Amino acid sequence: MSSFVLVHGACHGAWCWYKVKARLEARGHTVLALDMPGHGIDRMSIEEVTLAHIVARVGETIAAAAEPVVLVGHSYGGIAITQAAEYFTDKIRKLVYVAAVLVPNGVAAAGIDTCDSALTRHTIAPADRKVTQFDHTIVNEALYGECGADDIALARTLLVPEAVAGLMTPVQTSAQGFGRVPRIYIECAKDRAITLTSQRKLQAALPCEQVFTLDSDHSPFFSRPDELSAILADI
Repeated sequence: MSSFVLVHGACHGAWCWYKVKARLEARGHTVLALDMPGHGIDRMSIEEVTLAHIVARVGETIAAAAEPVVLVGHSYGGIAITQAAEYFTDKIRKLVYVAAVLVPNGVAAAGIDTCDSALTRHTIAPADRKVTQFDHTIVNEALYGECGADDIALARTLLVPEAVAGLMTPVQTSAQGFGRVPRIYIECAKDRAITLTSQRKLQAALPCEQVFTLDSDHSPFFSRPDELSAILADI
């Protein structure tokens, strides 16, 4: 059996993993799903959240595990697990990127090519540029195209703004840290937020040991929980 730590993407929270968490636990695995600072039930002001805060939360969660974990990141959560692997290398057994941002040293989440993303022109940022958020008129199409109405309603209720600081901060990694942890990528073929073309560009720049493909939208934790959980359980 494995210990999993699940890291959500931008504007989401631990709540998005509820189906996957239940399925993995039913198989006998240990599962911790965390809220990034300022997300979910965490009450930190989102305007103050930095990538360092997020990575520290991941580190705290990993430290609570009894053994090295399988660290799973969705979307923007890929940045968090990459940076965490640099600092907490020996506490991580494998890194799993689920339609996630995967970048080499010196690159930020905001630095990836998203010209073909349905979200690119549909985010809202106040004049102070401290936070950004999804335009709710586009989230169904971009994020939840194959999800059930109940899950979409849940997400639209719980989505929060995202701190710009974390999106703009480049990861700082090395071959001796992050580079020592095996990487796995789970592609989402019908993704309109980080398209399959974009996902494969990310993998080409930083190859992974294994690649799996789900015939899903950007949110397989809702739309394909059985298939996603089965892949994770077998890793």
